[in-house]
Amino acid sequence: MITRRQFSAAVAAAPLLLRGQARSLSARIRIDPERAIAPIDPKIYGNFTEHLGRCIEGGIFEEGSPLSDASGYRRDVLEAARNLHVTLLRWPGGNFSSNYNWKDGIGPRDQRPKRLEMAWQTVEDNRFGTHEFLNYAELLGTEPYVCANFGTGSWTEAQQWVEYCNLADGTEMTELRRKNGREKPWKVTYWGLGNEMDGPWQMGHRSAEDYGKFALEGAKLMKWTDPGVKLIAAGSSNFTTREGWTGWNRTVLEYLKDHIEYLSLHSYVGNGENDYLSFAASAMDLEDRIRTTEGIIREVVAPGARKPIYISFDEYNVWYRERGDGKQSGRRILEEIYNLEDALVIATMLNTFVNNAHIVKIANMAQLVNVIAPIFTNEKGLFLQTIYYPLQLFATNAQGTALQVFVDSPTYATKRFEKVPYLSVSGSMNNRTLVLNVVNRHPDQDIDVEIEAQDSQFDGNIDVSVVNGADLKTSNDFGSSKVKTESSTSRAAGNKLRYKFPAHSFTQIRGALT
Repeated sequence: MITRRQFSAAVAAAPLLLRGQARSLSARIRIDPERAIAPIDPKIYGNFTEHLGRCIEGGIFEEGSPLSDASGYRRDVLEAARNLHVTLLRWPGGNFSSNYNWKDGIGPRDQRPKRLEMAWQTVEDNRFGTHEFLNYAELLGTEPYVCANFGTGSWTEAQQWVEYCNLADGTEMTELRRKNGREKPWKVTYWGLGNEMDGPWQMGHRSAEDYGKFALEGAKLMKWTDPGVKLIAAGSSNFTTREGWTGWNRTVLEYLKDHIEYLSLHSYVGNGENDYLSFAASAMDLEDRIRTTEGIIREVVAPGARKPIYISFDEYNVWYRERGDGKQSGRRILEEIYNLEDALVIATMLNTFVNNAHIVKIANMAQLVNVIAPIFTNEKGLFLQTIYYPLQLFATNAQGTALQVFVDSPTYATKRFEKVPYLSVSGSMNNRTLVLNVVNRHPDQDIDVEIEAQDSQFDGNIDVSVVNGADLKTSNDFGSSKVKTESSTSRAAGNKLRYKFPAHSFTQIRGALT
């Protein structure tokens, strides 16, 4: 016989038990190593540094700090960036580049001019310039990507910058470089033809036709100076209307299709309405923009007419808290503190880049330090933000060939999309090693998944890395890393394995297939 207290406890517990049973979700993932999309270009794991806020000064470069080396580079930031495996580093902007004269940033530091910086309403001291950036890229072991001034700048400025950086000797610009302490050229391959030139906020803003004509002549001069450079045209960043950005991209491609290798797109997303499930679906819009832009490229560039043109997402990130009036001028600005839900969205964006490896060949998270960044510093040290960890896992392991992965996942609806899969998935093969990247978007339910390899067998250790936290709003801080990568290893055999992906998590599974 049970007591009244025991009966009341049993009744109270029953709804929890039923709810627990109802919360069980399942899904299927199928992998065929022969269903390849394209090779993954490592440059999709790039980053971006701009003369904005504390990204450079107080970020990667802090003269006089005990944490910096003799050249002024922060040693702790350099180590964190190395561990992030940055493959391509864009500089000097961003909006900053549209009024930047590169000659202000060469020569003895103490003799460089101070200029009014109008993009972010500060004074630029020019102590970090071409030599400092390109030497930093060498220290970091990354490819540099220089964005030329196609706003207030001239064709000659852009041409001479290429000459200064890339030619060996025999000209005024190469002698100037040698005078400034650099004997050998850096041989910079990647050059941007301006930044966001479709935006009215941009210095030197032009119509698509005017930009196309102007950029064409600059591109010709740059390629005549060094035929080995690869050029990135400023695609549309103004997404007010689909007609606006598709029309811009089509016109720009018509002018530049014979001279560029990439078309630049930018993507910033946010959760200003505090609607997590809609925010978690941000990559659905990213996918749509990639497919639409790919269609425009195919429409304008006749197949077989010349080498292909690819998409460069040379600015992308979560950015909404530190945005708007009063937050976009001065020195200490745009310092987003990221939480777990932001990290999950970044992982879905990276999944989208991998799943479109045939057309997306460059991506640069904006930015590297302090300003909407995965690394955050103060005068005493740094901490790694939540968004650091998915990018690090992708850059370290998601190499080789992207795979077409079959995913049968439960879905949910948002205001914009009728069916959003709870699971966002990408996969790759590199020397018979499978890397599977899975985001469980569900806010509070684990998903039990059967993973099957077609005509292949799992053989040996399975390494699992998980980025998760107590709840979606969990963030990191100095001395507190509540969201980070947790790793474990198990063994698997046969063509199937089961894994329960935790609620609100990013998981990377790595294992050999035979």
